Amino acid sequence: MEEAARAGRTLLGKRLLVTGGSRGIGRGIVLAAARAGADVVTCYRTPGEAVASLEQELARTPGKHQVVRADAADPAEVNRLVAECEASLDGLDAVVNNAGSFLPRPYAELEPEEWDATLRGNLTAAHLVTRRTLPLLGAGSSIVNIGSTVAFLGMAGGVHYTAVKSALVGMTRSLARELGPQGIRVNTVSPGRIATEALDEQPAEAAERERRMFSSFTALGRLGTVDDIARTVLFLVSDHAAYITGQNIHVDGCV
Repeated sequence: MEEAARAGRTLLGKRLLVTGGSRGIGRGIVLAAARAGADVVTCYRTPGEAVASLEQELARTPGKHQVVRADAADPAEVNRLVAECEASLDGLDAVVNNAGSFLPRPYAELEPEEWDATLRGNLTAAHLVTRRTLPLLGAGSSIVNIGSTVAFLGMAGGVHYTAVKSALVGMTRSLARELGPQGIRVNTVSPGRIATEALDEQPAEAAERERRMFSSFTALGRLGTVDDIARTVLFLVSDHAAYITGQNIHVDGCV
């Protein structure tokens, strides 16, 4: 029984930082990594039930886990977050840049402050966290940026979001080349439409209509799950992906 349990703990001994880990895809990555044996630090911006329940789940999961309130787009708060990682984990083996959000807006109505907020929250945040964590990463470590398939498909009402996610792919490719000589790998995971709690929070009829519509776009005939993304991220930060870097991996069911 013990041998079987250990066999499933593919990240045993790994130390991860996952930004934006209290909800959705980020939460799925945090919990999957912890259950796979990693020690995990994550952050959130807004307190609430999601944070409290995540702390409870992590408390029941073996390992050193910490949930920190910090805005990944704020340099001072990123410094504090990474200092927490250094103090509690004494280094990092992987960074997952997941934090990010946007509000849909027709391009003709897109105000400069909305453009700037989307840039800061999705791209600048990844830059700040990556730059600050570099001294904690060594040979064999990994950075995973969470992108989106909209960067390649386009999205009406999401020009600002599409632009920053496209930039993230370029950032990944260049960082992979620059950090490769240090043995640090950098990849992007680009989810398609994923069923998260945000979908469940919609009125039942609207949620079902959205599920049917987006499922019909995929070759597999279903929405993606948080676990679909988490498993891909865990593979990329594991030793099984030791020769994979500079890639953008679409996890979208073939849209």
